[in-house]
Amino acid sequence: MQADKKKVTRLLKTARGQIDGILKMIEEDRYCVDISHQIMASQAVLKKANQEVLASHMKHCVHDAFNSEEQDKKIDEMIRILEMLLK
Repeated sequence: MQADKKKVTRLLKTARGQIDGILKMIEEDRYCVDISHQIMASQAVLKKANQEVLASHMKHCVHDAFNSEEQDKKIDEMIRILEMLLK
């Protein structure tokens, strides 16, 4: 993986901490809207981590594939990822 590992790790640890907090909120029967806000915040952090990983993939793996026989494979791979993100 060519992405900034420290940045991605920090984001994922943040999301993990948020999810642990959400589980505690559920156990404590906290207000549903507060729980929902925390879930959305966790989703935003995970989305940001995913964007970092995919941006790095585009800059390195896909870029390099355009100079090789892997070009069509990498393009198809990115199309599948984009389809999943847009669902």
